Amino acid sequence: MAEVVVVGSGPNGLAAAVIAARAGLSVRVLEAQDEPGGGSRTAELTLPGFHHDVCAGAHPMALASPFFRAFDLAAHGVELLAPTVSYAHPLDGGVAGLAWRNLESTVADLGRDGPAWRSLFAPLVEHWPAVVELAMSDLRHPPLNVPTGVRFGLRVLEQASPLWNNRFHEDAAPAMLTGVATHAITQPRAIPAVGAGLLLGTLAHAGGWVIPRGGSQAIPDALIAELERLGGEVVTGHRVDDFAELATARAVLFDTSPAELLRIAGDRLPERYRNSLGRFRYGGAACKVDFALSGPVPWTAPGADLAGTLHLIGTRAEAMQAEKQIAAGRFADRPYVLAIQPGVVDSTRAPEGKHTFYTYAHVPNGSDRDISEDVIAQVERFAPGFRDLVLAKHVRPAAFMPAHNANYIGGDISAGAMTLRQTVFRPLARWNPYATPIPGTYLCSSSTSPGPGVHGMSGLHATHHMLRTRFGIVTDPLDLLRGEEPAYR
Repeated sequence: MAEVVVVGSGPNGLAAAVIAARAGLSVRVLEAQDEPGGGSRTAELTLPGFHHDVCAGAHPMALASPFFRAFDLAAHGVELLAPTVSYAHPLDGGVAGLAWRNLESTVADLGRDGPAWRSLFAPLVEHWPAVVELAMSDLRHPPLNVPTGVRFGLRVLEQASPLWNNRFHEDAAPAMLTGVATHAITQPRAIPAVGAGLLLGTLAHAGGWVIPRGGSQAIPDALIAELERLGGEVVTGHRVDDFAELATARAVLFDTSPAELLRIAGDRLPERYRNSLGRFRYGGAACKVDFALSGPVPWTAPGADLAGTLHLIGTRAEAMQAEKQIAAGRFADRPYVLAIQPGVVDSTRAPEGKHTFYTYAHVPNGSDRDISEDVIAQVERFAPGFRDLVLAKHVRPAAFMPAHNANYIGGDISAGAMTLRQTVFRPLARWNPYATPIPGTYLCSSSTSPGPGVHGMSGLHATHHMLRTRFGIVTDPLDLLRGEEPAYR
């Protein structure tokens, strides 16, 4: 058995594995699925030659995450393509709010609300590395850049309060901000959603929401190649059912949900800890619908055809109403639909002249309903004639999400409800949320801080604790990634 075993091969698990291997440890990754990558996989879901991202499709953190900046995806063969428009938010009447990569282009497009958008985002875009370091921290230490932390915090409080509309006069700008916040699948005015929205909104103007050429699978493939170069291995089709098979490893990292940790470790965990993990809440879910299209989506709004990502919901008030219905366990009258059209930058995703189209819609947790017709209707609302382009579709209702990723309980792609408590204390109210009561055993999934997203930072934070406490290695994981030799205390 290797010195370090990682259960699960999502981006966090692979990040942990690469760091441990860079520290000179022997590493084995065990993956239950036949293909590695967790939420960053690509497959021909509809027709031959149409390559669809199974979960994550656009990657704002691929350029921004401290882990990926140190790892350097480009140096490992991953080509990250940045659409001219990071995201678009269509409204009725053939118009759309456009988040151009260039902040000033966005300001110019937003008319009367342009100056308000600039005042909201310009200080964050100017200091975007500090914003990312704050948002991607373990949320247990003060920000290194206090002024940026204050700027970010004040903007979160504004947009999470009744003042959130005060700076805006028209519909597009507030809808754009709410569309980004709604990624969190919770009330868009909740503090965690606003924080996520401001982070993602900042990155839209600081490098963009990039799309990997060939599909999201390129990211785990690069991590696996580096792990194997360092002597580590990934074993697929290996479901861990009993902690006993891991017991000979000096350290075990679980890139899993708390529910999977409970299933595998069971009575080895103290009763109080088990009970606390059992109270971890899972939130709103997603129904994923992928389309093979005979041509590009015929958006009515100018500029929407340039966007890599689109938020299809309408006004800020509509987004609020839709998420309120989901939170109450009901289906939205018109669901929030997140769409990605990788063909705007990546012609390899489909046969020549054709396109893949990625969507998911928010639904109640555990829903087994196929809501593809609701998704098509919401796309048709902003792109009449879309239905005529559909060659094939693939639907994965929320209840079936765990079949391809056990972390998505009931279809919760955030791996845990994004409440304020479960953002600050994720998964539990402990100073070290990564360590478990079993010596040498750690949780490193999106169910830990800093939460969901393809960033590798939960894996980095957990491995930092593991290296220091289990192996006496005090070198910063980021320095290990940059080639520094491990130092022992």
